[in-house]
Amino acid sequence: MIRIVPAVACLLAAAASLIAQAPSTLGTPPTPTASFPLALPTDNDALLRGDNASFYMYVDRIFENQVSSPWEGGQYGYVRGPVRHGSDMVLMAFHEGIDIAPTKRDAAGDPTDEVRAISPGKVVHCSQLAGASNYGRYVVVQHDTPDGSFFSLYAHLSKIGVQPGQEVHLGTPLGVMGYTGSGLNQKRAHVHLELNLMLSSRFDDWHALNFRPSPNKHGIYNGINLTGINIAAFYLAHQKDPALTIASFVRNTEPTWKAVVPRKGDLELLSHYPWLGDSPAAPSPSWEITFGDSGLPIRVQPSALTVTQAQITWVKDRGMPHGYYTRGYIAGSGEKGTLTASGKRFLDLVSGDFVAPAPAKEEESRKVSVKKKG
Repeated sequence: MIRIVPAVACLLAAAASLIAQAPSTLGTPPTPTASFPLALPTDNDALLRGDNASFYMYVDRIFENQVSSPWEGGQYGYVRGPVRHGSDMVLMAFHEGIDIAPTKRDAAGDPTDEVRAISPGKVVHCSQLAGASNYGRYVVVQHDTPDGSFFSLYAHLSKIGVQPGQEVHLGTPLGVMGYTGSGLNQKRAHVHLELNLMLSSRFDDWHALNFRPSPNKHGIYNGINLTGINIAAFYLAHQKDPALTIASFVRNTEPTWKAVVPRKGDLELLSHYPWLGDSPAAPSPSWEITFGDSGLPIRVQPSALTVTQAQITWVKDRGMPHGYYTRGYIAGSGEKGTLTASGKRFLDLVSGDFVAPAPAKEEESRKVSVKKKG
């Protein structure tokens, strides 16, 4: 019998006394007493009743000729991509959000669940082209708080009913659940939900530097630039303490690895989220950044180390290759690790330590054409 060893601990068990929130389809104003007013995006409230199998959409899994459909694959964390590690099956593919199953379908079998804003904010991005990303049709809502701006993302929609710039309340309809995006079908229709921090306002330049000629169709709201918190655990913790802030939740995330990067002026991440910093005003030649296993930054502090490029200072030993639980950012095992190429690119984005590439030839051609026309 195969023993499954997830690369992260299971989500907190829901207490039976948790009360489900039922947002109005018309939208409701924020609750004044809540630091981050929060509701589920659909009528599926099974998470809050401890019925995970009814809440999460399963994944189709084939591992060593064994076929299964585990609901666990719809959770946040290392819940996909099974590989053999000794006598264990280890899940090494990270899922940055949660997949919420539909509660109702029409006669043709398509889901009809309305998808709603989980908190007050403003729509900042709508991707109407189903084939423009793995997310299919998706919406991003910006939530401005005293702790900075956070971004909820709603993916695989069949329809989008809002426009960028539109203000939304808690419970405002955004669209309808669907199965747009890669690897989905009608049977596995769901809404993929994330709650994110933004890494960099210079994402377009970083993307061009690393992925040209592949275009970035989503600007700074590309999923690579949005790093998600454990939103299911946040829902459960928030139900117990409605005053809980995202900042407090993130700071209590379990650390998995640390890296130092050269200190070259201000760190944009700290300007967006000052609460990440421990004594950030202290002079130092470098920053040490602590990350959770998802790559979520959870702490930034001055470091006395002098470095010319990013390097690993600590990684938690989980008895398996580091790449299995660091999204492939770190190679090696045991007490030491080194950055992979993808890890270096990731830290370049987080630290802002990269030089924007020269404009592509076609961009230069367009500029010349515009000047001639003018």
